[in-house]
This record gives sequence, C-alpha cells and structure tokens, in this order.
Amino acid sequence: MNDLEPIPAAAEPNADPTAEPPKPTLRRLFFGDDGLRAGWSVLLFLLITYLLFALLNVVVHHFHHPVTPKTPPKEPVEGSFRGIFLNEGSLLLILLFSSWIMSLIERRPFSRYGFRLKRMPADICLGFFWGLLCLSLLVGTMVLTHALAFDGLLLHGKLVLIDGAKWFIGFLLVGLLEEYLFRGYLQYTVSRGVAGITRALDPGNRHAFQWGFWVAAFLFSGILFMLAHTGNSGETFSGIVSVGLAGAVFVFSLYRTGSLWWAVGFHTTWDWAQSYLYGVFDSGTMVQGHLMASHPIGSKLLSGAQDGPEGSVLCIPMFLVIAGIIHFTLPKRTYPLTPDQSPL
Repeated sequence: MNDLEPIPAAAEPNADPTAEPPKPTLRRLFFGDDGLRAGWSVLLFLLITYLLFALLNVVVHHFHHPVTPKTPPKEPVEGSFRGIFLNEGSLLLILLFSSWIMSLIERRPFSRYGFRLKRMPADICLGFFWGLLCLSLLVGTMVLTHALAFDGLLLHGKLVLIDGAKWFIGFLLVGLLEEYLFRGYLQYTVSRGVAGITRALDPGNRHAFQWGFWVAAFLFSGILFMLAHTGNSGETFSGIVSVGLAGAVFVFSLYRTGSLWWAVGFHTTWDWAQSYLYGVFDSGTMVQGHLMASHPIGSKLLSGAQDGPEGSVLCIPMFLVIAGIIHFTLPKRTYPLTPDQSPL
C-alpha cells in the first residue's frame, strides 16, 4: 500500500450518507429557513423604531420650546393641517426608515413590505376614485334619509384650491401612515412567522400562507386598528365597528393585489371628502379650513352624531359594497410572502 494514500475514515454505524449536517443550535434559535426568525425581526423593528422616535423627541425639544397659549385654540390640535403634517409625517418617516434598516438586515427588497412599484400608479389612482365615490354615495344617502344637512360654502376663490390641495397632502400622509403601520412591515413579518409555525407543525399544510396572513390581519387590521381609534373624541360603538370593517376591506385589498397602494388611495380620498369637501365630523374631529358647512340631524343611529358618517349604521353596508368592488375590479396578484424568492 502506498504510504501517501489517505487512510479511509471508519464509517459510523447506521449513518445516513445523504443526511445534512445539523445546524448549530444557537443559529437555529435566531434563523430559520427564510432567514431571521419573525419574532426577532418584530422585536428588532420595534426597538429601532423606539430609538428613532426617542431621538426625534430629544431633537425637537432641544430646538423647540412649546409655549402654552393664553387662550385655548378654537379647533382641536388634531384638526389642524400643521399638526397632521408634522405628527403623521414624522412618524411615517421613522417607520419607513426602520423598515429599510430591517430590509438590509433580513436581505429582502423593501418593496415586500407593501410598497411594490408594479402597478402603483394604477392602483393608487383607482383607490382615489373609489374612496371619493363611496364616501360621496354615503353622504348622499345620509342627506336623502334626513340624517345630514348642508349649510353652504365656507371657502371661496383661490382658497378652495389651496386648502383642498393642502388637506389632500395631509390625508395622503394619514393614509400612508395608517396603512403601513397596520398592514405594512408588521403584517408581512407576523404573517411569515405564523406561516412558518404552521409549516413546522404540519409540513404538508398547503394553506400555511393563508393562515399566516389572516392571523396577522386579525391582529393588526382588526383588534389593534380598532383599539387605535377608541381614543378619538366622539367615537361611538358603531363607529368602532366601521373602523373594524374598514380594516377588513383594506387588508383584503392587500391580499388581493399584494400591495398597499389601492388602500392608501382609498383611505386618502375617503378622509379628504369627509373632512375637507363635505365638512362632516370624522371621529369627532372637524378640521380647520373645510369647504362646506354641514351638521348632523335626526337619529344618531343614522347621522353618527359627532362621529360623522363612519358612526352611521349606513356605513356598514357601504363597506360590504367596497369589499365587492375590490373583488370584482382588482386583478388577483400574489402577496409576496412565501416562497421568499417569489417575483415582485
């Protein structure tokens, strides 16, 4: 025998030559088949968001010292364009930046979290159209049933365009923030986490994706979306029910199209038409600088009182109509959850 020939290693009894070597236990604790485990991703995302928000708070208080006004404002703070622009805009930027950092950590395209560029112009424009039309139909029905009355115009001339554009930008920020907060990164990440658990418990389950998506949707678009609106002034039980239905149709559009753009567009013009165009209450808020003057009349069940059209029972069948619109007008596309390399 040649001295240079390697001596073959003794084979272990009952060893499977095709078996993969076991992954290190510590690595399996943090990483699964689709990368960083969803639970750690959520915790890291929340930590980054908290730190960014705390940093912004320190910077704002360092350069700006709020002065308490001698007389209280005539309108609530949340009804001012400046308040919405600064508050919603800053929080939106923090969420987007946190998600971008997570996309680098997870090595995923940022667009997976809801802002896919494919068909974005068409989806958001369709959302703009349907949001304005559906809210107008709801307001028209309330007028016909004597639940709402108009008192005339409050703006004239160039102010109509200036304030209209200003509030459109403001409610676009509201739509972007609320849709991404409740149906963006967290919806995607918890969906893949629940789907992974489902596959681990039942490897042959063909509906793991659906389980993951709708469990996350129930948590964020159902429970948390409604809870987030309970603090609004003037909110009623029927209004909270409508918020839950709104969350359901918005997340249905996400499931249908694989992106948030339709929901962002709908959310924007629905709120814009309520608050600026028709001048009705929106969850107890009457914004500054709205076009028309209006007031609820008759039964609170129909008018929604200070909750506005969203507090009216007439809003409930409207959301069923909206679900039908989503089903019949939006093309079915794949939500990019699993497999992770699915095309965008």
